[in-house]
Amino acid sequence: MPRYLSLVRVQENTIDMADADPGFEARMGALFEEITKAGVMLDTAGLRPTAESSRLTWSDGKVSVTDGPFTETKEVVGGYALLQCKDRAEAMEWSRRFLAVHPPHWTVGLEVREVEEMPGA
Repeated sequence: MPRYLSLVRVQENTIDMADADPGFEARMGALFEEITKAGVMLDTAGLRPTAESSRLTWSDGKVSVTDGPFTETKEVVGGYALLQCKDRAEAMEWSRRFLAVHPPHWTVGLEVREVEEMPGA
């Protein structure tokens, strides 16, 4: 069964958990319980701020390192979910449901990509 990586895209420093509506955490918990019981959710987590991260780049045969925060970047990956679904349509439906539990005044995006499986793995 194919796996899909859902990358949560946010504008860093624009989402404040204190700004969430009172039912947000309960809605998210219920969705996570449902998706886990369905055997779809393999792993998920939020990511620490870019101020605590580094970017490594390979160019001209050398590795360069840039420490965050990355002020030139509007959107960053704020979290991820690894899903195992029967097809892309199912991955998209779970992703739509994930977005729908968020407060309406937040802007959150998802990039859903199928994991390329290695032959023989």
